[in-house]
Amino acid sequence: MSKINITVPFDAEKLSALDFCLEKENDSAQKRMEQALTELYEKTVPEPLREYLDSKAAPATSKPKRPARQSASKPQPAPPKPVLPAVPISDGKEEKLNG
Repeated sequence: MSKINITVPFDAEKLSALDFCLEKENDSAQKRMEQALTELYEKTVPEPLREYLDSKAAPATSKPKRPARQSASKPQPAPPKPVLPAVPISDGKEEKLNG
C-alpha cells in the first residue's frame, strides 16, 4: 500500500516540549501519533474490510518462482584423467637379465 503524510496543525513550542519529554523515553510525537492512528483504524474499520485491504496489499504467491538463471560463466574444465604408469607390453619372449 502506498503511504501518505497527514498534516495536523499544532503549536510549535508545545510540540518541541512534547518531543523533549518523550525523548527521555526513547519515543517521539511522530511515533505516538502513528500508534494512535493505527489504533483508531483498528477500532473503527470493520475486520472484514481490514482483511480485504491486507489481502489486496499482500503480493500474490499463487505461482512458484522460477529458479534464477545462472550467469554465463566460463565452463568448468573437465577433471584430468588419472595417468596410469607405462607398462611394457610383452610379446611372450622374456629376456634374461644378468644371467
